[in-house]
Amino acid sequence: MESLSVYFLEFIASWGYVAIAVLMAAENACIPIPSELILGFAGFLIFSGELSFGPALAAGMVGGLAGSIFAYAVGHYGGRAFVDKYGHYFFIKPSHVDLAQRWFDKYGLKAVFFSRMLPVVRTFISLPAGFAHVDTKKFFALTIAGSLPWTALVLFAGVTLGKSWEIMLSIGHEASLIFVGGCAVGIAVLYLRHRHNKKAEAKAAIEE
Repeated sequence: MESLSVYFLEFIASWGYVAIAVLMAAENACIPIPSELILGFAGFLIFSGELSFGPALAAGMVGGLAGSIFAYAVGHYGGRAFVDKYGHYFFIKPSHVDLAQRWFDKYGLKAVFFSRMLPVVRTFISLPAGFAHVDTKKFFALTIAGSLPWTALVLFAGVTLGKSWEIMLSIGHEASLIFVGGCAVGIAVLYLRHRHNKKAEAKAAIEE
C-alpha cells in the first residue's frame, strides 16, 4: 500500500474533491489507506490555494460515510466468515478486524464514535458493528459525530503544516491518541458539570 502512495497523491492533485471523497470512501470501506495521507495532502493543497477548506471537509465526510456504510453492509450481510475468506483481496488483515472487534465488544456503540479518531481501528470498526446488526440510525449518527472532528482536525493540521504536511505520517498515531484522550476528558467534564447543575436545580426546587 505504501508503494501506491505516490499514485494517491497524484490522484488528489488531479481530481481534487472527487479524489478526496473516493479515497476516504476506500479507507472507511476497510482498504487501509492512511487518512493522514489523504487529508494531510488535501490540507497542503488548501494551504497552496488549490482547494478550499469547506468543500474538502464535505468531500472527506461524504466519502467517509459512504465507505462506512459499505463496510457496515458487508459485516451485516456477509458476516465474519465472509470477511475472513475474501478480506485479503482488499488488504484486510484478520488481526485488524480482531482489534476492531475487541474494541466493539468492550465499548459497544461508543466504540463507533471514539474509534473514528484512532489509528487502524477507525478503518475497521464498521465491520463488527455490521456483524452485531446494530441500529443503522445510531451507527450513522455516531459515525458522523466521530468522523467530523477527526476529518476537520487532520485537514487543519495539513493546512497549518503546509509544505511540511508529511510530518503527520510519522506522528499521526500519537496525535490520534492525544486527541481522543482530550475528547474523553472534555466529555467527562461536561457530563460532571451537567450532573452538578441538575443536582443544584433539584436542591433549589426542594428548598422552594
